[in-house]
Amino acid sequence: MSTVNANLTYNYKVVRQFAIMTVVWGIVGMALGVLIAAQLVWPSLNLDLPFTHFGRLRPLHTNAVIFGFGGSALFATSYYVVQRTCQARLFSDSLAAFTFWGWQAIIVAAAITLPMGLTSSKEYAELEWPIDIAIAVVWVTYALVFFGTVTKRSTPHIYVANWFYGAFIITVAALHIGNNLALPATAFKSYSAYAGVTDAMMQWWYGHNAVGFFLTAGFLGMMYYFVPKQANRPVYSYRLSIVHFWALIATYVWAGGHHLHYSALPDWAQTAGMVMSLILLAPSWGGMINGMMTLSGAWHKLRTDPILRFLVVSLSFYGMSTFEGPMMSIKTVNALSHNTDWTIGHVHSGALGWVAMISIGAIYHLVPKLWGIQAMYSTALINVHFWLATVGTVLYIAAMWVNGIMQGLMWRAVNEDGTLTYSFVEALEASYPGYFVRFIGGAIFLTGMLIMAYNVYMTVRQKDAVAEDNAAVQAA
Repeated sequence: MSTVNANLTYNYKVVRQFAIMTVVWGIVGMALGVLIAAQLVWPSLNLDLPFTHFGRLRPLHTNAVIFGFGGSALFATSYYVVQRTCQARLFSDSLAAFTFWGWQAIIVAAAITLPMGLTSSKEYAELEWPIDIAIAVVWVTYALVFFGTVTKRSTPHIYVANWFYGAFIITVAALHIGNNLALPATAFKSYSAYAGVTDAMMQWWYGHNAVGFFLTAGFLGMMYYFVPKQANRPVYSYRLSIVHFWALIATYVWAGGHHLHYSALPDWAQTAGMVMSLILLAPSWGGMINGMMTLSGAWHKLRTDPILRFLVVSLSFYGMSTFEGPMMSIKTVNALSHNTDWTIGHVHSGALGWVAMISIGAIYHLVPKLWGIQAMYSTALINVHFWLATVGTVLYIAAMWVNGIMQGLMWRAVNEDGTLTYSFVEALEASYPGYFVRFIGGAIFLTGMLIMAYNVYMTVRQKDAVAEDNAAVQAA
């Protein structure tokens, strides 16, 4: 590392703000998830009101969890990591503050408009055109702050975590702007600039790469910083991390077509999506193995360090979900899995097991440092949270796997005369036990988040906690 300028300071204020909102939006988004899971078990919980109906709350759940919880975690960690590894203060404090308040306003706007039924109806891109423009403005500002900080770095080297964060920022900008091109009709209604199958292809180019870059590349940046820091070990293979980076970003953008198997999309595009999804297994597992092997010589720390446990188990779920995804992209497998709860289980093995767990581990690592104290208020509560998160995730995804395979088999079972063996309602009735287990799993996971909120609150209110708005620069 280069010599540190003792007069240089970091901006931790915006990191603290995003860290707190990560917990807040996590609770809000996951509480909505538990509510809509309950609505599928007890439909009366829809309350016969339009704005409490499953169809309106479900997109609010995904937006609050992905962009509120996940987005805040990405902002918090990227702003922290880029300063620490570049040994430079954020490019602009005022622009960083704008990204915080702008991002929170966007999530609040989603919480208002989606229950009102104002939606473009595109998966993960439901927000209407004025909010889409606001997202683009905030995101371009985010890019200015992040890359401006990299440009003014005092280190000659750009650490690999920043490569992943940078790729995530650039690609999400292109995805968001490209997919949301629309013709406004009224103040809150627009129509896509694309038509028919082109619109579907643009949507899943965006939708799958929202998973690939927002929910994968960004969180891999998190992994490459916080796993080595918490384990106090160097990255297992820096060369592998660079190969992982280039292979991942070159491959992921092609995979979206696997969402449109057996549709009007040209067969070659479906096949290309499938093949690239299968190739994607290699860089995904390369990154997972790199993270796991970083613990070489430090595995004993898992006995006493629940924060490290969160980070390592998240890698296990990352490996599992990035094996499952390519398998589900194979056309013959997809013929069984598509439109079933198996897909929901796959999404949540990544969302709860990978994204949420690594975010939780990173926030537990960050909070004491941001407030200038030695450790979290209670390690025992972190341990309880870990087991609640793990058990909740396993219950959730196992229930959805069983449901999904059962649904796929029931839907395509035919009698000798060619008629369907089961009606859709019979398949739905058979799914109810799985929906109840899913509700229990989600409730357990949410309980862990509430414990986390209490632990974070008790940590930051300790007498020796100091708000480190301007922490002196130290070696990363």
